[in-house]
Amino acid sequence: METVCIKIDDDLAKAVEKHMKKNHYTTKTELFRESVRNTIKQEERKEKEVQEVLKNIRKYYGSVKTRTTDKQLREAREKAFEELSKELDEKY
Repeated sequence: METVCIKIDDDLAKAVEKHMKKNHYTTKTELFRESVRNTIKQEERKEKEVQEVLKNIRKYYGSVKTRTTDKQLREAREKAFEELSKELDEKY
């Protein structure tokens, strides 16, 4: 196992202590390990969701037979981005 040393400011140290007591962590190491694991899992889930969206975009890109203007495409992209951003903000 690798050892990692970090420095945190006093306010963060107090918050860590408070969180440890509230959530029954016995050591700071235990808290930090779990936090890092959770962060990695969360990032992996986000990446998986992004890949799924891209897969769907690729699947349906060009499948419609009607012509779409550049303006309509830009508006659709902006709307899709806003909706996806809002959804991800709610989840995370």
